Amino acid sequence: MRRVYLDNNATTPVLPEVLEAMRPFFLEQFGNASSIHHYGQHARGAVEKARGSVAALLNARPAEIVFTSGGTEADNLGIFGLASRGDHVITSTIEHSAVLNTCKRLEQTGCEVTFVSVNGRGEINPDDVRAALRPNTKLISLMMANNETGVVQPVEEIGEIAREADVFFHTDAVQSAGKILVDVQKIGCDALSISGHKIHGPQGTGALFIKKGTLIQPLIYGGSHERQRRAGTENLPGIVGLGKAAELAKLWLESSGPEKMAGPTEMTTMRDRLQDHVMNAVDAAGVNGMGASRVPNTTNLWFDYIEGEALVIALDLKGLAVSSGAACSSGAIEPSHVLLAMGLPHQRARASIRISLGKQTTQEDIDFGITVIPETVGRLREISPVYQKAKVV
Repeated sequence: MRRVYLDNNATTPVLPEVLEAMRPFFLEQFGNASSIHHYGQHARGAVEKARGSVAALLNARPAEIVFTSGGTEADNLGIFGLASRGDHVITSTIEHSAVLNTCKRLEQTGCEVTFVSVNGRGEINPDDVRAALRPNTKLISLMMANNETGVVQPVEEIGEIAREADVFFHTDAVQSAGKILVDVQKIGCDALSISGHKIHGPQGTGALFIKKGTLIQPLIYGGSHERQRRAGTENLPGIVGLGKAAELAKLWLESSGPEKMAGPTEMTTMRDRLQDHVMNAVDAAGVNGMGASRVPNTTNLWFDYIEGEALVIALDLKGLAVSSGAACSSGAIEPSHVLLAMGLPHQRARASIRISLGKQTTQEDIDFGITVIPETVGRLREISPVYQKAKVV
């Protein structure tokens, strides 16, 4: 059976160049980056090279990059590290669970949290953020692009609001980095999170940008690693892989990456071709976030009269991998909190799937999706009593 992977927002395959960069650091070049002998200093050089590559992707200084175990830890460090008991924090109703649950934990420890809403396209209104400010507001934490819909948020405007109010601004850029330009100087943020496995790097790796001069409370205590901001022996192979993935992502954004990869413009074209063909072939269907600015690889589609989870399973049996929401929420009984926050009724939110392309997605993969999705939706509707009843009416 042919298998096509269109769930790259959940995780991306490691690129061959990334694997090759990592390979020596499992075997010959295995030193501890804190050791002063040859092996340790070679490891230190590799860590700092990777730090420079990640910094270049974000237009940051290498010293502003702290390596973590992934996007979730980076979000936790960016939020817990900047806010504490008695502070007020502003976030949104569509954040990833790594931010939402961290903010809910802050509430339990004596913080006040305001969750700003979004419009029907899934966009945050900067005016709502400004209106939520209080005298004790310490931190604004809002994502750059949504993991389910791909909708890009006005982070530059929000960064300006944060600067005017003299409060910290953290943004979760896990689904933005490597897909669109992420420039911490333009955003004006104090902290920004990324994840390695969303940019064709290894799982279990990530980084937090911390603006120079920003004091942050560590989550993990121990040695003086990462300039005393994140204790623990560095994951040398993982960091090298993240650095290589960041290097390749920067080249890709500049449209000078590997020839076999679809560039940003071509990826957008492929995403839209899939989306448009499916919408033309299926009635009672639509696009969540349509009309908003989105990252080039993501579309979120709803199909009335069927369950999104059932469609995901049926498509998988046909060889196509998509999802019905965030991978961290797989198996959840409730519909997507993101789609509900956008105003979708429960039934339509439960009838939605997310399709996310990767740098290795081909036109043939898109052709496969164009064929398989309408066929599978039609088959599920034929056995749906609700759809049959609607046809009679």
